Amino acid sequence: MIQPEPRTIPVGTGAEAREIAVLARPGQAPGVLFLGGFMSDMMGSKAEALDQWAAETGRALTRFDYSGHGRSGGDFADGTITRWLEEARAVLDQAEGPQILVGSSMGGWIALLLALEMTKAAPGRIAGLVLLAPAVDMTRDLIHARMTPAERAEMEATGALRQPSAYSDQPYLITRKLIDDGESHLLGHRPVALGAPVHIIQGVLDEEVPWQVAIDLVAQLAQDDVVLTIIKDAGHRLSRPEDLKKLIAAVEAIA
Repeated sequence: MIQPEPRTIPVGTGAEAREIAVLARPGQAPGVLFLGGFMSDMMGSKAEALDQWAAETGRALTRFDYSGHGRSGGDFADGTITRWLEEARAVLDQAEGPQILVGSSMGGWIALLLALEMTKAAPGRIAGLVLLAPAVDMTRDLIHARMTPAERAEMEATGALRQPSAYSDQPYLITRKLIDDGESHLLGHRPVALGAPVHIIQGVLDEEVPWQVAIDLVAQLAQDDVVLTIIKDAGHRLSRPEDLKKLIAAVEAIA
């Protein structure tokens, strides 16, 4: 399998300038744009499975690392939803034709925000969304709400908090800037209309993003064609071979 050549694209100006690493496989439309999760990178199992599928089927696939992640520049401590959404938008601008957004965990939230922008800025640009355990409003509902009083006090006093991660040897760095910035992107419980089909895949055993979050999101997407796949024995990763098959099938159904 021929690997795409890695490249970088500039995002931001002045002190906010950073280089974002991108792997873009050319192919047929609609293309697929993969948006990874918090402290994940574009070389993970889901992105790799999509790339293998794209190579075998001749489909276009773009994946990238947010600033402070993987091969991209920038400091993770500077990361916010606004910043990472700006980078996703810049990568989308580089991709040709309609795109299926595949968002994993935090990437699911960013995919929803990006698709909402495109409904006004470029109708038809988003062919559909596949959301894997989408961490909607995670800064408020899945991070800050779960903090103990002591953790909140530490974050207020120092501006940051380090929490153990079940998925990495490195602890999660949670900054007050990340939490505060997330407030301006909350979807809450208001209706959301994307004008594109959505397929959500969610594990019942997910301890990071409870399955009820996916149920609530289905209700919010009342105007769109939504498919919800609940996997009884799956956790948050959704990276087992059987999970990856469901991911590929969901993308193919939209395409």
